[in-house]
Amino acid sequence: MDRRHILKGAIGLGTLALPGLLRAHGAEALPERFLPREVDVAAGLTPGEIHVMPDEFALYWTLPGSRAIRYSVGIGRNDLYHAGSYVVGAKKEWPSWKPTPAMIKREPEKYEKYAEEGMPGGIDNPLGARALYLFVNGRDTYLRIHGTNAPSTIGRAVSNGCARLINEHMIELYEKVPVGTKVFLYPKAGNPYRPDAHGMDHHG
Repeated sequence: MDRRHILKGAIGLGTLALPGLLRAHGAEALPERFLPREVDVAAGLTPGEIHVMPDEFALYWTLPGSRAIRYSVGIGRNDLYHAGSYVVGAKKEWPSWKPTPAMIKREPEKYEKYAEEGMPGGIDNPLGARALYLFVNGRDTYLRIHGTNAPSTIGRAVSNGCARLINEHMIELYEKVPVGTKVFLYPKAGNPYRPDAHGMDHHG
């Protein structure tokens, strides 16, 4: 079965209990439709994988028995989203952040001030409370799945290529996902899969 369609038609079956951390920046500001829920998915998906469906603004963490937890996400804007297959090569709590050269070139007025020293981890850091680092063949792609304290960016294509969850949900996901987890970023509608397009210039 085509992976691009394998998760379509997932059916919500109730909202999960959410951790209380960072509530001032997160779930209480989201519409109910954006809250995590356990859903049915197509048979045959391996438990313990991440599947990001950009047209749904959804991230699925697969479970046994053709089930998954569905999280709402923000994704990369325009051509900064890169479909492909990845592996979680590292994960960090309250990660530090430094803009890539491509980001500085695109928006120097916004990022140049962080070019040398970057930004230490913290609630205002663009990577939020937690980050999963996506690798291909042992190489960091600079794509991340990470937290954000900006609930208004969920359900929108606003980032520099990364998928973002509110911090509260990212903390929950982070605890479930070990290093080595497979991650599948599906193509946007009308945007064909390019196996050679693996980021390399993105953060946030």
